[in-house]
Amino acid sequence: MPPSAPPARRNFYGRRFGHTLRSSQKTYLEEDLAALRPSGVSAEENPHRTMIDPGTLFGDARQIWLEIGFGGGEHMVAMAARYPEVGIVGCEPYVNGVAMLLGKIRAAGVRNLVVYPGDARDLLEVLPTGALAKAFLNYPDPWPKKRHHRRRFVTPDHLGPLARTLAQGAEFRVATDIGDYMRQALEEVPQAGFDLVSVGGAPWVDWVSTRYEQKALREGRVPQYATFRRQ
Repeated sequence: MPPSAPPARRNFYGRRFGHTLRSSQKTYLEEDLAALRPSGVSAEENPHRTMIDPGTLFGDARQIWLEIGFGGGEHMVAMAARYPEVGIVGCEPYVNGVAMLLGKIRAAGVRNLVVYPGDARDLLEVLPTGALAKAFLNYPDPWPKKRHHRRRFVTPDHLGPLARTLAQGAEFRVATDIGDYMRQALEEVPQAGFDLVSVGGAPWVDWVSTRYEQKALREGRVPQYATFRRQ
């Protein structure tokens, strides 16, 4: 059998590395990431994209939530502390953000997190249908140039796999300070199999403000929050 072609480049994210990591952050990556990283998700580990058992992520049958691009990890860690009975998987290709999250996990002492330092679709491809109970998309890269809008997460190539892996009735939350991003979300997400529950300027009762939201407020942009539910 001839070797399969390498996967096409399909990133919806920007840079993978930022400023030089502090020594403590390098330690977090070296000492903590391996134990928190899910197995069988990356193309290197699972080239045939075989489905994984969701129960292996946390060792039991708990609900699993997904945060797509967790940034610095503020929201993810706070949700883990608030809902210890839930397992939360965070996907983030930005190495500096992963290092920041690992530091917050150490400080908070939460134990119900799994961290995948890569594209969320790697995980969505190998999870069974209906495996997720909730998903969060908080302040995603806006890709402001029109020619880059296809890289936004709220497009069919990304929303299709998400819809498949979300259980019926599961909630999908989107927070952004970019009006055109929300416009696209309100157009594209329902077409992928979701009902719009609410949209507006008031966040959820358990919302935790992130560094990206604080930056938006300082710069005069107005955040918007939308809730969708899987049909």
